[in-house]
Amino acid sequence: MAPQRADTSGIHSKFLDVPYAAMSPAQTLDLYLPNDAQGPYPLIIEIHGGGFMLGSKSADIGPMLLGLQRGYALASINYRLSSEAKFPAAVNDVKAAIRFLRANAAKYQLDANRFATWGGSAGGNLSAMAALSGGVQALSDPALGLMDTSDRVQAAIVWFGPIDFGAMDAEFAALGTSGRMGATNAPSSAESRYLGQVIGTPQAQTLVQEANPLSYLTPDDPPLYVQHGTADRNIPITQSVNFAAKAGAVLGKDQVRFEPIEGADHGGARFNAPDNAGKILDFLDQALKRPRVPG
Repeated sequence: MAPQRADTSGIHSKFLDVPYAAMSPAQTLDLYLPNDAQGPYPLIIEIHGGGFMLGSKSADIGPMLLGLQRGYALASINYRLSSEAKFPAAVNDVKAAIRFLRANAAKYQLDANRFATWGGSAGGNLSAMAALSGGVQALSDPALGLMDTSDRVQAAIVWFGPIDFGAMDAEFAALGTSGRMGATNAPSSAESRYLGQVIGTPQAQTLVQEANPLSYLTPDDPPLYVQHGTADRNIPITQSVNFAAKAGAVLGKDQVRFEPIEGADHGGARFNAPDNAGKILDFLDQALKRPRVPG
């Protein structure tokens, strides 16, 4: 789906192209604060999609901006794409952005104990990675700074994300179809480019596991809300079905919500609609009510 550029002209307090690290020009974020609420604000951190190789923080933030009407701040982040740096660079960047925002919470009137990630497609994978790998030192790059600051989040929204790259082709086959973008187990696939190794080869096996959020799942991970379209031909819906089931078995079924969007493809109007965004904000209201203290 083509990105929808949101109108942010009515937002009075915003900070654009803020660097959260100094290794790459890609390491910037935009921050939007509510017009009619008082801080400190709980924070939604939006992570864009694009197969880890395309996309921008300035697109696809419309649903998240609705959070400003409920007193949420919104940070939309860029990260290094696969043409610049391979896995785990994008994960390193997401964690660096979280640390930067938490370290500067007082400056920007943010509630450092109430952070949530929200991403679709590749951003869904990165949102899940942020949620389930909090505190995992192997996925944080000290060169990006603020290593004494927590990178944990207190909730996550995962939209139609690739989770287990190595299973995607078999899952499409089991669904009686194939991926619109071609085989994942191909040199040209977005996932192979992201890892720098061809999915399905022995050389990629360890990287596939390291890029799978479930590899880091522990009982103290935050609540998750997972949505996926039943007609998605980019990422098989079973990626989200299996992810939610495995996460729920560890976190508790009341901590993981999975919702199939009947007839929806890979993103689009059904996901971005205000009523759907409202359901997600309801979830965040509840999930962040008793946040875990970062540690």
